[in-house]
Amino acid sequence: MGYLIIVALIQAFSFSLIGEYLAGHVDSYFAVLARVVLAGLVFLPLTRWRQVEPRFMRSMLLIGALQYGITYVCLYLSFRVLTVPEVLLFTILTPLHVTLIEDAMNRRFNPWALLAALVAVGGAAVIRFDSISGEFFIGFLLLQLANFTYAAGQVLYRHLVARHPSDLPHYARFGYFYLGALLVVLPAFLLFGNAQHLPSTDVQWLVLLFLGLCPTALGLYWWNKGACLVSGGTLAVMNNLHVPVGLLLNLLIWNQHEPLGRLFIGGGIILASVWLSRLGARAQSPLVGKA
Repeated sequence: MGYLIIVALIQAFSFSLIGEYLAGHVDSYFAVLARVVLAGLVFLPLTRWRQVEPRFMRSMLLIGALQYGITYVCLYLSFRVLTVPEVLLFTILTPLHVTLIEDAMNRRFNPWALLAALVAVGGAAVIRFDSISGEFFIGFLLLQLANFTYAAGQVLYRHLVARHPSDLPHYARFGYFYLGALLVVLPAFLLFGNAQHLPSTDVQWLVLLFLGLCPTALGLYWWNKGACLVSGGTLAVMNNLHVPVGLLLNLLIWNQHEPLGRLFIGGGIILASVWLSRLGARAQSPLVGKA
């Protein structure tokens, strides 16, 4: 679970960076493209090209297209019409997507995992219960598509690693993920991007550099690796940990006026849901990937 906690903290910080420094200033498609190019430069030199099964390669291309390509295009577009707290709020449904996709792939119904995910959603909803602006439906729909594709990517990766065990470490087969993402974001930028809105300040370039190397390269790798080490219920719940942390960081650093009482209550409920999912997972054998 350590990998997931670290990445959740990085993601929480990243939401504010996107909302404060990039949204409305830098073309969304370029920002998404720059991040995946930087991440690819980290992992592609480490990638094994001959010792990996073709079916695994194709599956990783699909996972990258889903979990990064579609997800982050939708995420960045949502920042055009939503505030940072609203974006954080609407990502609380990711655990439900994770739980339902996980159960569908395993052809089972796990009430503990679903209950834990619902508790996590309830905890995050407490935080932003009465602060939703009127014109948010487009952003909401974009984020639900992003939630689904992000959930599908991490669940598919767990199952893919379990079905295709290898003596190779995770990172030696992870470069295909970024190639799959590039297959989505590069055409998106060429078709819809605006070259007149590239980064124009050193701060914007530094933010993109951080987002490319930390949340996109290390973050997505650690998240998917960590997803292989926990149960489906715990994975679902951990997808919501960034919500209270992200709101707290946004409040402390960028002076967003958030109700602290609901923030701490909601965060406590989310932490309780982690315990609930682990309690229900004791009777299950989690999928374990090779370190």
